[in-house]
Amino acid sequence: MDTVKAPWLKNYGEVSPTLTYPTGTMWEQVLSVAEKYPSYCAYSFMGKKTTYKAFAEEVDLCARALRSIGITEGTRVTVCMPNCPQAVLLFYAINIVGAVATMIHPLSAENEIAFYVNDSESTVAVTLDQFYGKFAAVRDKMPKLKTLIIADIKDALSPVMKVGFAVTSGRKIPKIPDDAPILRWKDFLKEGKAYTGPYQVKKSAADPAVILYSGGTTGVTKGILLTNLNFNALAAQIIATNPIFSPGDKMLAVMPIFHGFGLGVSIHSMLANGGSCILVPRFTPESYANLIVKSRCNFIAGVPTLYEALLRQKVMKGANLSSLKGVFSGGDSLSISLKKRFDAFLAEHKATVKVREGYGTTECVTASCLTPLHLAKEGSIGQPFPDTYYKIVKPGTQEEVPYGTDGEICISGPTVMVEYINHPEETAQALQTHPDGLKWVHTGDLGSMDEEGFVYFKQRIKRMIVTSGYNVYPSQLENILDAHELVQMSCVIGIPDSLKMQRVKAFIVLKTGVTPSDEIKTTLREYCKKNMARYAIPYDFEFRDQLPKTLVGKVAYRILEEEEAAKRKEKAASAASAQTPVGAGRG
Repeated sequence: MDTVKAPWLKNYGEVSPTLTYPTGTMWEQVLSVAEKYPSYCAYSFMGKKTTYKAFAEEVDLCARALRSIGITEGTRVTVCMPNCPQAVLLFYAINIVGAVATMIHPLSAENEIAFYVNDSESTVAVTLDQFYGKFAAVRDKMPKLKTLIIADIKDALSPVMKVGFAVTSGRKIPKIPDDAPILRWKDFLKEGKAYTGPYQVKKSAADPAVILYSGGTTGVTKGILLTNLNFNALAAQIIATNPIFSPGDKMLAVMPIFHGFGLGVSIHSMLANGGSCILVPRFTPESYANLIVKSRCNFIAGVPTLYEALLRQKVMKGANLSSLKGVFSGGDSLSISLKKRFDAFLAEHKATVKVREGYGTTECVTASCLTPLHLAKEGSIGQPFPDTYYKIVKPGTQEEVPYGTDGEICISGPTVMVEYINHPEETAQALQTHPDGLKWVHTGDLGSMDEEGFVYFKQRIKRMIVTSGYNVYPSQLENILDAHELVQMSCVIGIPDSLKMQRVKAFIVLKTGVTPSDEIKTTLREYCKKNMARYAIPYDFEFRDQLPKTLVGKVAYRILEEEEAAKRKEKAASAASAQTPVGAGRG
């Protein structure tokens, strides 16, 4: 295929890109692979395999169906689904008709869903029947949403699995009223079969294709607009940094499709290169362990907490992991201790690979830095991808700092986003053109780089909580809590946790006259369930008469963090003292 020019290298004289990138769309790249490997497995879902040929036909039908219901060039379509076939089909079908796919978390709270749909100005949304209730509850808050398409997991299953699903998980899904204003997936596809008009829209590499939501560098949820090139460049870089990959290799796609890590690495990078995705809609550490053993996959990607949990799974005892070619960790810092333990675990189970840590931001789709295949440095997140540049600057400036000096991580390259939609000021703050003429993403993350180009991540510059690989922004949760009629003021912090990295805790000052009680805790917890994603809900609510303040009157959240740290230290010391035998001590 033809390759795009490299505007991100325009001021680097004779320097040319080391890789070639398609000039067309994401789907055109995948279609070229489907034509080359028609009989290869594109994806499998709960035991049912789909070849690239069948996959291409299904995507084409889905694209015609989208056009038949009025989806045209530039339309935003919200996809609120787990990792299932319908989500993948829609993602590429939206690309064919020239629309923009807005990918959001199916576990989002009702008001979060309304925000995403309204912010992206989506006129169509697609979700599963089990999430219909959330959309129905806020339908009147989404005035531009014209069509709600409802899919069903069992539609993507084999006949045998379909029966099993119907008598197990399917029984727990509330029945949707017959008169509900929705379009069923089967009827949606019928529209596509009947459609005979034009539906394919010619788009270029630089055209917008996807919106992913993230807190960005300022901690406020924003839609990140990404192009065809952003995803296709990532797909090329993933393969370039993993020369062990071969078409037909299997990736266990457990990272969610609404996230750049899952969508960009586990889905598109595989399908754009002839790989096979094992789609996992919902998992537990135990089921994940079973899948690794059963599927004999070649690549797995996950957050550190997932690998921590795998170490404790009984099913992994004696498992043969020799099929693994790549094990990637991202989404949060991988501790040196956990890496050593998991590397030893892999070796004990006949794997010849080690965990390779990476780093990335949604502003660059996902990963833009990865530990090289045969070269690692302790504590490092690796080296930048091909054609991707890292720079460490003095925070708040464009001034580059010396090697080994901590500063803000900045990134330039072919995966850099277009903008934060509807946030021009924050876009200008995050995307800056430096004196070298390149456009750089200021990540808001603190790190350093050594003379060999190895990058070291230190911490978020901005206040943020990371729990089970998800970013949680305290200010957003505080705004929700403060809006409750019983709450005067709140402060949210992260508490270190061995499994989740951090847990969310809320400190609450109730309004005058309201007495703290377990009943109020229950009330607040139920309120949070309706307004926050499940992973963001505080595990504990502690009532205070007042919150500590800084000299300028702001809530001193760091004091609360220090108090919690002191409690943990005291508890640990008490536990250690209790274990000391009677009479033990200095000789």
